[in-house]
Amino acid sequence: MRPLAGFVEGAIDRVGSLTAWIALVMIGLVAVNVLLRYAFSVGSVWAQELEWHLLAALILLGMSHAVQRGGEVRVDLFYARFPKPLQRAVDVAAALLLIAVSLAFIKLSIAYVGQSYAIDERSADPGGLPYRWAIKALIPVGYGLLVLQQLAHLVRLLAGHDSAEDSRV
Repeated sequence: MRPLAGFVEGAIDRVGSLTAWIALVMIGLVAVNVLLRYAFSVGSVWAQELEWHLLAALILLGMSHAVQRGGEVRVDLFYARFPKPLQRAVDVAAALLLIAVSLAFIKLSIAYVGQSYAIDERSADPGGLPYRWAIKALIPVGYGLLVLQQLAHLVRLLAGHDSAEDSRV
């Protein structure tokens, strides 16, 4: 199971690298949109919508990488004082809870994405982006990556790492 966990973590790393590029493109797009709007009074609906689509992709694809790297917000008021076995138990419980919540998001979003695809949902604004279902499809994909990351994390925890930080790459 550990080689499979390593494979999943490597894939999450590659997705994390992709999100870094998405962030760079988004920053460039926002800068160009602001420059065009305020310097030349030129705006574009599709470019503004693309900013939001890139932000959604950044968040949904990047959250598994952020959790893998320990980038989530944690309050360790008591945790740091717990003995190692209790820390491991808390980490396992937290991973299982995150998996359950992620699976709920996946289940709830499948019909949402399917409906959007079935009606070929597009932007309501003239000049907006088509294929709104494609960005909505990132919801189950992003949470699926989070489930995979947490399963890999569980494998490492149950294999005997001392803490959550030790099991993260």
